[in-house]
Amino acid sequence: METARVITLFVSTVTTGLIAGLFYAYSCSVMIALRRVEDRVFVEVMNRINVAILNVWFVSCFVGGLVATAAVVALQAAGAQRPLLPVVSALVLYIAMIMITRGRNIPLNNELAATQASDPPAELARARQRFEGPWVRWNLVRTLLSIAAFCCMVGALLVA
Repeated sequence: METARVITLFVSTVTTGLIAGLFYAYSCSVMIALRRVEDRVFVEVMNRINVAILNVWFVSCFVGGLVATAAVVALQAAGAQRPLLPVVSALVLYIAMIMITRGRNIPLNNELAATQASDPPAELARARQRFEGPWVRWNLVRTLLSIAAFCCMVGALLVA
């Protein structure tokens, strides 16, 4: 039981950190770089990114972070381990991040996917205007939630 607890605590911390880092990278580099490109390039690149990111590495970490953190909560609760509050907090924060991703960022991605780089310039400009600001704002929120979840997991790991 102790080995399973330590392994899941480690896996949860790593996967939560990787997802926080991914969203942070969008906030501090990808979206800043794309801010400077023309509408056609913006639409094409974002659509390509949104297809490319659906790969086994991303999905494994994204879903794995949730599963591992829930497993840590269950194992900690079953063993009445001391760092239960940080892992429960991490789980709540991670679930909130998933809800924002599913409820805000993914619908914006899907709406943008209906626009092609070959569309008329006015349509590209409208699509970008509907997408960019809201997507960046919601990405910042999920970045902060992910970082907070990661910090909770690091705290739990340190006191485990």
